[in-house]
Amino acid sequence: MAWIYVLLAAIVEVFWVIGLKYSDSIIEWIGTGIVIVLSFYFIIKACEKLPAGTVYAVFTGSGAAAIVLIDFLVFDADVSLAKVFFIGLIIIGVIGIKITTPDDEVATRGGN
Repeated sequence: MAWIYVLLAAIVEVFWVIGLKYSDSIIEWIGTGIVIVLSFYFIIKACEKLPAGTVYAVFTGSGAAAIVLIDFLVFDADVSLAKVFFIGLIIIGVIGIKITTPDDEVATRGGN
């Protein structure tokens, strides 16, 4: 469940980053603020079972990669082979951290 919280935090991060850039009205700013709080809630929940450094690295890496891809696909940002390559490195790094980090939930259940 802890990894699901990390995934949810990264997904929600996409919305608040876009909100920070495109919010024009007070309602949009309030919505952005709510989504920021929700994102941090998911991070806090994930840190209850996983190392904080791992949570933060995966959260920021996957969120950043997703935001850049959305910029390419939705907001017509410039795409280059170098950018795609480095986004791929971020994704590989996130996968590597996930694979090499034991989940405390599994370790706790297995030890009982």
